[in-house]
Amino acid sequence: MYGIEELIALAAEKRASDVHLIAGLPPKCRIDGRIETLTDGGLTREDCEEYGRQLAGNAADQIEAIGQLDFSASFAGRRLRVNLFRQQGALSAAIRLLGSTIPNLSELGLPEAVNQFSSWNKGIILVTGETGSGKSTTLAAILNEINQNRPLHMITLEDPIEYVYEPAQAIINQREVGVDVESYDKGLYAALREDPDVILIGEMRDPATIETALMAAETGHLVFSTIHTNSAIDSIDRIVGVFPEDKQPQIRMQLSMTLRAVLSQQLVPRAGGQGRAAACELMMLTPAIRNLIRDGKTPQMQSYLLSSAKEGSITMDNFLIRMAKEGVITPQTAVDASQNPQELREKLAAVQY
Repeated sequence: MYGIEELIALAAEKRASDVHLIAGLPPKCRIDGRIETLTDGGLTREDCEEYGRQLAGNAADQIEAIGQLDFSASFAGRRLRVNLFRQQGALSAAIRLLGSTIPNLSELGLPEAVNQFSSWNKGIILVTGETGSGKSTTLAAILNEINQNRPLHMITLEDPIEYVYEPAQAIINQREVGVDVESYDKGLYAALREDPDVILIGEMRDPATIETALMAAETGHLVFSTIHTNSAIDSIDRIVGVFPEDKQPQIRMQLSMTLRAVLSQQLVPRAGGQGRAAACELMMLTPAIRNLIRDGKTPQMQSYLLSSAKEGSITMDNFLIRMAKEGVITPQTAVDASQNPQELREKLAAVQY
């Protein structure tokens, strides 16, 4: 049996994003979105228990009481996000390999208007997408751009800390939920007393965190956060929907005043099969879109998103078409990633390659 250091080193060498350890199966990993076998030989229950001990140490005993355990760790020179849990009486592990270096913003192939984010002084910027869509990498690149160029104070609240910043022009405090602070909302409330210019909130997941984030933006802070939605427009309804109906008009009003941009992304296979690239939808907040948010008319926002290209907005389908035209992805990948496959197929047919 490989030790956990050897497994993680092997997974990193294969560019895996995740490792899965399950009794009865050989160690598995996720590479470019696909599950593959990492090493031969099925794991016994005893093997999985041993891996759990190697990963969590004595904290593994907590699983008996609570059924699962979330934590961060470092092995083979890589930071990890680990979830240990029991299934059918055996211990399993889901391990995310976190990025070891922060990429330059210019390397990510994002919409050009994203380059503006690091120069803004206040407001809320949301990065949305499903789990594993590259949200943390995008935010890390934006924050590091600020770090390299602006003498500011940045505070991050993360669960867990993924990328570790080396202070350059900025000073940076990184707080891990469950280790340095009890919860997002308590950490965010405290952050407002800590003289920040920029605040990163790992996820907008509850009313208290969202309300405090809105207040932070209203009082002159630049706030970055994530939410799990598949489009820029859906993120508005998701945030508002967290609140009871009688409070929703107030939240819509605050969002319309403080939101600056919503970047929605997904990772799609590159042409040639090596690696994945970010496909994006960007909604830059225009006066017309602010009015629609305030009035609760989100269904009408799609047409305004299409007409605000000069401000930097772009729909997911138009971005996919651009990627296909540039040869970054195949036309079929673009169709598969679209929310309107038939419409996109027709648009692609009209594109000259």
